[in-house]
Amino acid sequence: MKKLGVLTSGGDAPGMNAAIRSVVRYGIYNNINVIGIKNGYKGLIDNESIEMNLSSVADIIHRGGTILGSARSKEFQEEEGLKKALNNIKYLGIDGMVVIGGDGTFRGAQQLCESGIPTIGIPGTIDNDLPYTQYTLGFFTALTTVLESVEKIRDTSSSHGRTNVIQVMGRNCGDIALYAGLAGGAEMVILPEVPYNIDEVCDKIMQGRARGKKHSIIILAEGAGEAKDISEKIREKTGVGTRYSVLGYTQRGGTPSAFDRLLGSQMGARAVELLKNSAENKLLGIRGNEIFDMDIEEALSKEKEFDLSTYELTKILSI
Repeated sequence: MKKLGVLTSGGDAPGMNAAIRSVVRYGIYNNINVIGIKNGYKGLIDNESIEMNLSSVADIIHRGGTILGSARSKEFQEEEGLKKALNNIKYLGIDGMVVIGGDGTFRGAQQLCESGIPTIGIPGTIDNDLPYTQYTLGFFTALTTVLESVEKIRDTSSSHGRTNVIQVMGRNCGDIALYAGLAGGAEMVILPEVPYNIDEVCDKIMQGRARGKKHSIIILAEGAGEAKDISEKIREKTGVGTRYSVLGYTQRGGTPSAFDRLLGSQMGARAVELLKNSAENKLLGIRGNEIFDMDIEEALSKEKEFDLSTYELTKILSI
């Protein structure tokens, strides 16, 4: 392994820069040249690259986003686009790739693997929707960002005696909503994994008001509905003043947490180590305190297990 490439793809996630920094510096420490590919797989097709050095990654560990940029590329999914990318890998003299991103990124990594390019994947997505790993890079920073917003909304909710429906990201995975609901003391979480009844939501609000609680926080995962629609139904059924907030892309930004900086640094180094030792076609993950690697095909074939125990605990603690 004389030269490796690194790219970030899909939605950006806090901690990606920590992973890039680790890949570059651990690579240089092991006498491996590192090429940064700009703008994900699109940059691989367009041959947008830069040779990385120690200074390239100075003072980035604390920054959100990704210094390499990110983009989604339909062209890479087509034969002609993949062929261009492979030709550029050959032209650049790249012996292996480290890709950082989510499910779509890893589908692209699988294409590289099948084309004979040793590739290691680092899970970087705030959604925490990759089934093979307990946590993904960026998830806990996004969770903290959500909680900061929840606390601010709770202040005004309490002042005006209102119910607030807060919509968070996650696509079809409810982990951000679930963990934010537990950590933020929400009255209810609405998730795509669990069918909900609007009457039960309203009953919960009214039960709280009956014991003197004038405000309520409902956290909604985006894959389970629209905050505007649900808030209108609550207002119609209960007569309670209801507002909604869609947190949107604020959840992707911001300074990465200590956990995401550590995870990015550890996984970046592990990815380089695997390539150095001739491993290939692996995805990195974490379970408990252990970072592990798994064959990419096996990892992508797994189904996400819903954290039922945390969901039940959220319901119990919100009585």
